[in-house]
Amino acid sequence: MQNRRMIRLFHTALLAMILIATASTLANAQVHEVGELGRTDVALSLYGSFSGTTTGNGVQQSPANSAGGLVEIRHIANPLVGFEGTYSFNRDNQTYTPLINCGLPCGNITSNTIKADAHEVTADYLASLKVLNLRPFALAGGGLLFNQPTSGQAYTSSATKGVLVYGAGLDWGLFPHIGLRLQYRGNLYRAPDLTTVYGSSNAFVHTSEPMLGVYLRL
Repeated sequence: MQNRRMIRLFHTALLAMILIATASTLANAQVHEVGELGRTDVALSLYGSFSGTTTGNGVQQSPANSAGGLVEIRHIANPLVGFEGTYSFNRDNQTYTPLINCGLPCGNITSNTIKADAHEVTADYLASLKVLNLRPFALAGGGLLFNQPTSGQAYTSSATKGVLVYGAGLDWGLFPHIGLRLQYRGNLYRAPDLTTVYGSSNAFVHTSEPMLGVYLRL
């Protein structure tokens, strides 16, 4: 049931991106700012990473909420064509709890928490619209998520998963080349298997990442 909700959420986000892209097309027929074409910028953002618990394969898997950082390089050719590459990092501790027939953690069964780091690299498509000193945007893309247990832990292994990314946000220009970037990004991926004791839930995980950052226009 949770997987279905995550997939429906992803589809809704994609539909929202299409609607925003359509709106930007209509607006572009009336608004044309030559100075904004060929815009390239770099940005640094801080975010919170919030994921839900999943179950599957006889395991309940609970990622820890954490803080992280995102680096972006973005190029916008016109309102309908924009691209970006990103790298992000956050702590991604995973707690694994084996389940018995009752479907819940029971009795004296203990949990196993793996301390880990998460590195994510993505390439994303962007649609955006310039309105005065504001630029709302929507994005969708994909990449790889690398989960790496920290050293000194027994019975662990690293995991690499494909990740789908969607999001929307707003650039607020404070000065000609500097501004604030507020955005929300959502990630959809398979739960990482970091312990050789239980295995993972292998369910889809949705991670929400609200962000606040600063961009520098080159």
